[in-house]
Amino acid sequence: MGLLDGWTPGCHTAGGITHSTYRRGRGPGVIVIHEVPGVTPEVIGFAEEVAAQGHTVVMPSLFGKPERGYGTLSTVSSLAQVCVSREFTKLARGRTAPVAVWLRSLARDLHEELGGIGVGAVGMCFTGGYALAMMVDAPVVAPVLAQPSAPFPVGETRKRDLGLSPADLDVVRAKVNAGCQVLGLRFQEDGLVGNRFETLRREFGDNFIAVEFPGAEHSTLTAHRRQAGVERVLAFFADKLGGPD
Repeated sequence: MGLLDGWTPGCHTAGGITHSTYRRGRGPGVIVIHEVPGVTPEVIGFAEEVAAQGHTVVMPSLFGKPERGYGTLSTVSSLAQVCVSREFTKLARGRTAPVAVWLRSLARDLHEELGGIGVGAVGMCFTGGYALAMMVDAPVVAPVLAQPSAPFPVGETRKRDLGLSPADLDVVRAKVNAGCQVLGLRFQEDGLVGNRFETLRREFGDNFIAVEFPGAEHSTLTAHRRQAGVERVLAFFADKLGGPD
């Protein structure tokens, strides 16, 4: 049996772009956006915990081979996909990744189907900032940024960059100031995250909730999982979204 056998496969198309999706559970919607190298066993395991709490979880597959584990080959292969795709912003500063438009469409469709106050979204590593970008034109009311690492932290300016255009940052800031809290997780010495948590604190003040762990590991919810982090994310979704009817 495959790890995704209990999930319902599907796809979503927006702007002429189609990506596969996997769905499980019932209740308020949560979009779990995988990290590099893809929908790994660890990402699937985390997403299953979100579904088990009482959420309809949708996992898009943006790159990589689903169910493939971490490793040099899988990481290099996924990064090669990312680097040649125009959907992803790798080094550009002050720019929102084009794939955010697709993710916003996915969030709108999920919310239209399920109703409620909105949906949750969690991005990880390279996709960590996408949950923030989805707030611009989608009903995302519970954004989670797990070790946001894009744009690649080459140079001090990129280390501080949130992966948002100035106009999108204005929209997100207004929503946060209106009461939408943002949850972020990282290891304190993770160089891939750079100085983004300092930017998040400056832009969003007390509405940015930082969950930080000592050390220089990276994947807070998966490969280097911290149970306290997973539990904080689950509590955030329960608080902001509620449970199944």
